Formats: sequence, C-alpha cells, structure tokens
Amino acid sequence: QLQLVESGGGLVQPGGSLTLSCAASGFTLGQYAVGWFRQAPGQKREGISCITKNSDTVTYIDSVKGRFTISRDNAKNIVYLRMNNLNTEDTATYYCAAGDPLVPTIRDYDYDFWGQGTQVTVSS
Repeated sequence: QLQLVESGGGLVQPGGSLTLSCAASGFTLGQYAVGWFRQAPGQKREGISCITKNSDTVTYIDSVKGRFTISRDNAKNIVYLRMNNLNTEDTATYYCAAGDPLVPTIRDYDYDFWGQGTQVTVSS
C-alpha cells in the first residue's frame, strides 16, 4: 500500500521551531519530487516548498524563505521540513505530497500521492 505519513506537528510559541517529517511506505520516495503544502482554516491549500528527487533544486514561497528548510534522506525514505521562527500565520495543517513534475513546482495538481496531514499551531 502506497502511503505518505506526516509527523512532527504540534503546538509551539511564536518564534519557536518544529521539524516535520514525511515518511513513505510502499514505494521509493527517492524516485519522486516532494512538496510541502499547508491549509489554514477557511483558506485554500497553498504550496510552500518542494525538493527534487536528488535535492539539486529546492523551492520556497516568499513567506517562508529564510525560515523553512526542506531536505530529504532518500536512504530513509523521508523528507523533512525544518521550520524556524514560526509565527501565528504559519498555523495550518501541513501536508506532504510526492510526484514527478517536469520542473520543480509547488502546484498541488502536479503531485500524485498525499499524506493525511499534521497540525501545526503557533500560539502564545
């Protein structure tokens, strides 16, 4: 069974950090690009970062650039999202997704496999 599972979410104070993990089972994650997406209540889902199969290209949206770092360990079949200096606007459910787009992209329709999400709440 092909599956992506996110973990590492939780409640953190503004300025704090979290590291999200995206673990794959049933397939080799290293054969796919991986994107991280998030959806806040009442908002549409937005792509925030992606990483190519061999990590040669990473992409971030402006609002997380310099604060978030995407990385992957293909030997462990895991992709990470390190999030620093979190603020209340980062509160959302975070999803990872795997796909094989022709170019690095954070468009959700370019991704085929999705996890169930992990909640990140930034609050004092």
